[in-house]
Amino acid sequence: MSDTAPRVRKRQLGAEPEPPEEGAIDLSGAATLAYSSEDPAHPVEHAIDGRGGAGGTCWRAAQPNTTEQLIVELDQPRTLSKLVYEVEERERERTQEVRIEASSDGGKTYRGLVTQEYNFSPGGATFQREELRIEVVDATHVRLTIVPNKNGSGAASLTTLKLFAG
Repeated sequence: MSDTAPRVRKRQLGAEPEPPEEGAIDLSGAATLAYSSEDPAHPVEHAIDGRGGAGGTCWRAAQPNTTEQLIVELDQPRTLSKLVYEVEERERERTQEVRIEASSDGGKTYRGLVTQEYNFSPGGATFQREELRIEVVDATHVRLTIVPNKNGSGAASLTTLKLFAG
């Protein structure tokens, strides 16, 4: 008898990923995701696994009340036309800020694209989806800086991140 358990291919019922949207870049095959921290139960790959929406999987930082960064390091420069991201907080009242910047010079300098704040309240708003039209020629990096506790406390999180070429 072997000491090694056989590899089993598995999937949880009801947890099928969304089909890819037209023009969406497959970040798992076309980029490296650099991150400042991650909760082992909510790794960074959850942000790009296609299981978005309210109640979807998410990336969450390892520690609360700490500004975090996620950087998408594209394997090849791309012209970006759209960015979609989702954030969710069901447990506590807090305000989270998401600042998005892009680089076309290998991450040496960044240009600001958008800064958004989200107010979460378990008895009210718990989920936000943003679909932003952007124009970044020859993007090499996209950086998200997430401040989880502009008001209240909690860990930085991101449910979905998608980039579109165009």
